[in-house]
Amino acid sequence: MTMSDRNVLGEALGVCCSDPVTGFYRTGRCETGPADRGSHVVCAEVTEAFLEFTRARGNDLSAAVPQAGFPGLRPGDRWCLCAARWAEAAAAGVAPPVILGATHERALDIIDLALLKKHALDLV
Repeated sequence: MTMSDRNVLGEALGVCCSDPVTGFYRTGRCETGPADRGSHVVCAEVTEAFLEFTRARGNDLSAAVPQAGFPGLRPGDRWCLCAARWAEAAAAGVAPPVILGATHERALDIIDLALLKKHALDLV
């Protein structure tokens, strides 16, 4: 992470989750960089509906991948999701709620802030 990492509200990027440890770089934050081709920048609290949605598209986030240190996700876990997949889920009506303070500003390259706010857990 660099000190310039900001969330979608223009503030310092917060921690998404440390149990399980999330983020493309496994720092607990939804940081991104050139190696992160999927842009894993949306901090979300996954739901069963979202897990089923992404499984149907070939990415089973509920399946553990021990060799990659991935425990598999359960509803209620927080995880840094690909912005494009979250946007697809939103269009299908199954977007999981997001944590704006931990969602990287690069999410705004793909998703409108108003849509993220509509699904925000931390803007109540």
